[in-house]
Amino acid sequence: MLKHVPASAAPSPWLKFWSLEPTVTFLNHGSFGAVPLPILAVQQKLREQLERQPLRFFLREFEPLLEAARSELAVFVGADSEELVFVPNATTGVNAVLRSLFFQPGDEILTTNLEYNACRNALDFVASRAGATVVVAQVPFPIQSPDTVVEAVLARVSPRTRLALLDHITSSTALILPIQQLVSQLKQQGVETLVDGAHAPGMVPINLHEIGATYYTGNCHKWLCAPKGAAFLYVQPHQQSQIRPLTISHGANSSRTDKSRFQLEFDWMGTDDPTAYLCIPEAIRFLGSLLPGGWLELMQNNRVQALAARQLLCQALGVSPPCPDEMIGAMAVVPLPDTLSRYEQEPHHNWPLLQEILFKQFDIEVPVIDGIIPFQQMIRISVQIYNSLDQYEYLAQVLVQLQKHNSE
Repeated sequence: MLKHVPASAAPSPWLKFWSLEPTVTFLNHGSFGAVPLPILAVQQKLREQLERQPLRFFLREFEPLLEAARSELAVFVGADSEELVFVPNATTGVNAVLRSLFFQPGDEILTTNLEYNACRNALDFVASRAGATVVVAQVPFPIQSPDTVVEAVLARVSPRTRLALLDHITSSTALILPIQQLVSQLKQQGVETLVDGAHAPGMVPINLHEIGATYYTGNCHKWLCAPKGAAFLYVQPHQQSQIRPLTISHGANSSRTDKSRFQLEFDWMGTDDPTAYLCIPEAIRFLGSLLPGGWLELMQNNRVQALAARQLLCQALGVSPPCPDEMIGAMAVVPLPDTLSRYEQEPHHNWPLLQEILFKQFDIEVPVIDGIIPFQQMIRISVQIYNSLDQYEYLAQVLVQLQKHNSE
């Protein structure tokens, strides 16, 4: 293939707290997250506690632990603990809300062309079953300003709009949407909002009361670095009686009056391993202890490095940034020049061939995004504290060499 392959780059010293393979340049924290070793150790202790005496754990110890985790998470996301329930992931949270609401023929459900595919599928399923219509606001990309998002969404509101499903941070384009402004202006027109905040907790500061969405769901396994299977669903009190979990279990006819039906149903959906939820307090504490300025400094550190890495890649490839700095958090996308966009989909895989080449030949794990910009692919970088700018320099060197090779 290539006659000269650049040397790999070292990650940051913080990698010592993760079990990621040191030989892989891992630039894709955004897809599934990665759990630090101290948090995995806490989870293992909880699992041992569960297995030593399962009846004692589930009947006597579990609920106080769950309430403690919920209380700490509520403080972190700016909510009351009574407004939160745990779900395995944000997609489950979106499904729980969409499948609880009763849509009628003629109703419109508003979303954007940048909505995460799994949640868009759930939206299409619910709308099709009810005879409702999915209305898609076309947000242009590349994009010049957050105001463009607001204009595109509000232009598609009609008297029939029942609900808006919006990302807080888009997955494929890594855009921070002006979610508080969107929620506020939609509310003025009588439209409630379901926010898919899969990437937001731990990437950007969150205050759910200030955002004002009726429904908000976010992952804790991504930028919060909790174990997989940890996410939350926030529902404002006036709508909690309408929202049911996807699995109906014992809480549906519980005689307890000390907790809301909302929490009684979501808190027990059948026997499962709940330790991911219970590790959220340790994730908040541990990640918040890494830098002197706590979480705010960690988020800023990751954002600054993401912007620097984006600039480095754009300069190396001779392309322009597709969005303003203010719409970037700890992820960014970079359009690839034509000489690197010629790679087609890898047969029998769900990812482009270029992504496979980067991994198999150069040990770089980074997603290549297809289908957003017509006839052009993009590369999406993620930054967590274990990454170093040298790793993005290595990625840039490899992409430039592949570009030269394709031009020969």
